[in-house]
This record gives sequence, structure tokens and C-alpha cells, in this order.
Amino acid sequence: MEKEKGLFEVELYDGGKKKSTSMDKIEDKVGALTLGGGGGDDASSGHSGPQQAAEFSKTKGKEKYSKLFNKTSICDVVQKGSSLAEQGDSSENCDDEVLLTCVVCGWVKTGRVAGGGAFAFIELNDGSTPVNLQIMVTKEAGSASGVEELKQITSTGCSLAIEGDLKRTPKGTKQKFELKCTKIAYVGACDGATYPIAKKKTTFEFLRSQLHLRARTNTISAVARVRNALALATHLFFQQNGFLYVHTPIIGTSDAEGAGEAFMVTTLPAQADALVKGQALLSDEELASLEAAASAAGGEVKEAKTALKEDPKNPDLKQQVAQKVAVLLASKEKVELAKQRRAQPDGFLRTKDGTIDYKKDFFGLKSYLCVSGQLQGEAYACAMSKIYTFGPTFRAENSHTTRHAAEFWMIEPEIAFADLQDVMNCAEDYVKFCCDYLLKHCADDMAFFNKMIDKKCLQRVKAVAESSFARCSYTEAIEILEKEAKRRKGKKKFVNEVFWGCDLASEHERFLAEEHFKCPTILYNYPKEIKAFYMKLNPDGKTVAAMDVLVPGVGELVGGSQREESYDILAKKMEAAGLDASEYGWYMDLRKYGTVPHGGFGLGFERLIMFTTGVENIRETLPFPRWPGNAYG
Repeated sequence: MEKEKGLFEVELYDGGKKKSTSMDKIEDKVGALTLGGGGGDDASSGHSGPQQAAEFSKTKGKEKYSKLFNKTSICDVVQKGSSLAEQGDSSENCDDEVLLTCVVCGWVKTGRVAGGGAFAFIELNDGSTPVNLQIMVTKEAGSASGVEELKQITSTGCSLAIEGDLKRTPKGTKQKFELKCTKIAYVGACDGATYPIAKKKTTFEFLRSQLHLRARTNTISAVARVRNALALATHLFFQQNGFLYVHTPIIGTSDAEGAGEAFMVTTLPAQADALVKGQALLSDEELASLEAAASAAGGEVKEAKTALKEDPKNPDLKQQVAQKVAVLLASKEKVELAKQRRAQPDGFLRTKDGTIDYKKDFFGLKSYLCVSGQLQGEAYACAMSKIYTFGPTFRAENSHTTRHAAEFWMIEPEIAFADLQDVMNCAEDYVKFCCDYLLKHCADDMAFFNKMIDKKCLQRVKAVAESSFARCSYTEAIEILEKEAKRRKGKKKFVNEVFWGCDLASEHERFLAEEHFKCPTILYNYPKEIKAFYMKLNPDGKTVAAMDVLVPGVGELVGGSQREESYDILAKKMEAAGLDASEYGWYMDLRKYGTVPHGGFGLGFERLIMFTTGVENIRETLPFPRWPGNAYG
């Protein structure tokens, strides 16, 4: 009997092997997304809300790049389903009304077989929303699609593509609607006995051993959506304010922060290993033997060339010359390699003082993974006026704290013809814009974090988005902290001593933002000794035009400054810091050729995510975090 158009058997995949397949063309196997129970986009065929159904189909229906199954994201289905379900709450006997028909694809969060195997309930999620879509699959629908036992599709981690009708659930049930499965288009089997991501809550520490799968968990997927939203908000803010996005290099020859904790980029170890493995360390006698062989080969070449000179048209003599020249070259190469090995016992070429000679390295000098794109950003700002960088940076700090990672992302804007006030204004506006954007576009995820991770994160983000930032000089902040230190006694006493010239600890920063000013706070004009060499020296000669943005719950979120535009002053500061001026020649040129007042700031992207979500460890904010001893995934 000819198969009815639109019906098909399911594709079953188990361990990467196709178990069974019987499918018509894609456009026949999965019905087009329809709303109101009709076919296609014909609004007149629906039960209710035909105009809304047609509009949804046009704007939020089948995903443009998911034609394989003509699927709709679960986020769109849930949003539209909620709206349609609420509209009919007051109607009687509307539980069987088809709100919309769609195809959804995703991974099973939880599933169970009920009714003695007659039907199954599945919670499906595709990563587009923290909300799962409840799906009911009957045994008949499964059998018609080639799924004989419903337990095949209820294992956590199983992937599914399901077509069905979205209907209201009976009044009094938790869910307002569910998808009644009519067809199963695809099943990607998952062995529940070995799948490492359990249904129940597990520790973040364990999930770090499953980086390739942890995005399927509620928290990590929510972090991923927030990270995406904050990245978009970053580009929107700077683009709307006339900044040019610049891709700064991730390999450089200087340490912008001067911390000396940069990863070195070199090909010398590989070259050294190749030399050690490919050439034995020869004795004087063995080397002399190679040299003698090379000398003998040279004599044979001379003899062959002399013979050829007497009979230049003899092809055999020409061939003999070529062969003996090849032997000579090979002998010379062996001698040179043996000498190189003796000169480099450990494989590395070294200078007279015993240090590694980097002139033979890939870049011809010491090179590092950049800890910042600021210096290069300044170069472009001094030509394009306003720029920002947004990319990965690296630091070889052997730290296992919750705030440090070896690879992280930085946002670093630079503004020409600007002073510290402009930099502070830009930083405040940017942070407030990001917080406001999250509240408007990630409400479900923020509600999740507020419920499951940090009960105060929503309140904190709202406060930052709506408040004006307090501003206070470093000197004034020290006076406030000293008074507070005298007032405190016992266990509440500051752990770190407070004095003018100290680098404020997190406890000091949080006290100022959370207890004293009770709002985000910008500190400015720091002692020059605790800040980087490139920051502008103030007229008092003691402080630099630097600023930090402090926020409740975290402490420092943003660090920035007006840059030193004077060539002479910058040269003296570099000398005092012990920096090699030859490595910064191009940077100094910016002060020689059309120097301008300019400034900027840096914000650690992961720290922004931690602040907004309440996630305590930076390793949960990065898709594939890197830390000492770990480069997995």
C-alpha cells in the first residue's frame, strides 16, 4: 500500500550507526509548521486565532537554517503557546483545541513511560530557552514512526525531532500546555547507564570533567545565553556610540601589564627535540671520521669533474659527477648537523651567557600571548578616534582561585581627544547598558539565576541599571576606610591593612560599594606606584589619572585611565619601571607623531558574567575554561 504523503518511519541512530531508515523526501516526511491545526500558512484552516497563527508562521515559524526538519525553536513555541493558552483560559471545553502545529528538535532532559507503556511524557530542550517543552507521546504515535518501545526515547540525553499539536492541558495541572506528538522524525539514542550528566543536580566540579556535555545542564546553558546576550550588548553599545571594532593581535613581544606572567610563543622546543632525536651526540673521533668522509667525497667530485672536462659529451661521466656531488652534499650536511648537536647538547642554541638565543625563533625574538590589546588599541584610536577591542587574552598566572583563568576575554575601548572624565562616563554608561539589556532580553535566565544561584542577582543588576554611580578619589576612599577600620573590632575587622599607597583589597572595594555608598562607585586618582607605566601622571606628581569601577557583590569590575601622552614623561616612567624601551619603540612613536590626550578602560568579560549571574567561579562562565593543569576540550 502506498504510504500516505507526510508519513514516514523514524531514523534511529545508536552509537553513530543507523539502525533503520525509511524516509521520503524531507518536504514530505515532516509537515510544514502550521498554526491553528491547518496545513501550511493558510490562516482560514485554523480553529482559533487564525491571524495570529499566520503571523507566527511568517515571523517565528520554521527556522531559516533548519530546513532538514522544518523545525521551530522551543523558545518560540513556548512563547507563542503561552500567549495562545492564556487567551483561552476562560473558555469552556477548549482543552482539545490545537493552538499550533510544529516540529521541535532537542535533547531529553527527563522522560518517563506511564500508563503501562501506553504513553510517555518527555521534557525536551534545545538550548534556546531555560524552559523545557513537555511532550506526550502515545504508543500508537511511536509505532507509526518506527519506535516500538517508548523507553527508547525517554532516556536523558536522547535527541529527538518531534512533530505534534500544541494543546492546553486540563485545568489544575502545572503546565498550561503540552505538545501532543503525531510523528517522531528522528531519534539519537543515548545510553542512560553510561551518560554522565545525571537528571538530578550535580556539582560544578564534576561538570568541569565533562566540558563537552555540560552545556546541556540548566546552569551552564543559561550562562551561555547570558554570555551571548552580553556579547551582543557590548557590540550594540559601542557601535551605537560610534566606536570602531578593531581586532588586536593575540601574539606580541611586550607585556602591556608589566606583570611578567605571559605565555611564551616559541617553536624552539620542537626544533630542539628534533635535533636531539635526529642526531646523536658524537665524540671527537666520530666527528673526525665524518669530516674525513666528507673530505674524501670532495676529492672524488674533483676527480669526476676532471674526467668530465676531458670528455664533456660523455653522458656516463655527467651522471657520475651528479651522483658524487649528491654524496658530498649529504656528507657535509651530516658534519654540520653533528657540529650543531655538539654546540647544542640540549638542543637549544644559547648565547655567551648561557641563555637561549631567540634570534633563531619563529619571530626572531621573544614573543608572548598577549595579556591585553590595549597598546595596539591606542595605536588605532590615535588614527580612528574611537575604537574598542573584544577578544581573548591570556595570563600564565599559576592561580587556582575562583576569579582567575589562563584564557579570558577582555573589552577594551580607547578614546582619542578624551580625558579621565570621559573614560569614567563611558565605563558607567557601558555597564548600565549591559545590565539593562539583560533585564530586557534574558528575563527567564535571570529569573533562573535569581532562584537557583544568587537570590540577590536580579536586585543587584536592576540597581546598577537604574542608579547613578558614586565617584570618589582614592585619597577620600582611604580616609573613609581608615575611619571604618578604627570603628571595627573583633572578627569584623579588615583582614588587610588600610593606608595611603596600599592596593585596595576586595573587602575594601566591596565595603565602599555595598555599605558606604550603597551603589556602584568609581574610584579615581590612584598612587602612581600601584598602577601601570602608561597611565597619565597628575600635576601633583604622586597620583595618576586612573579609575576603577566598583560594584556590589564583586568589587572591581572595570579598570581604566587616561594614557600618558607626553613622550618625555612616558620615557622616564618606562625607565623607572625597568622596561626595555626598544620593545616599545612603536608605542612611543604615538607620542612623537601627533600625540593627543586619550584614554580607555578594560573590563574582564567573565567577571561581568559573574557579577550579573551570581556564578561564583570563572570556570563556569567560559565554554571551555583553561586553568593550570587543564586544557581539556
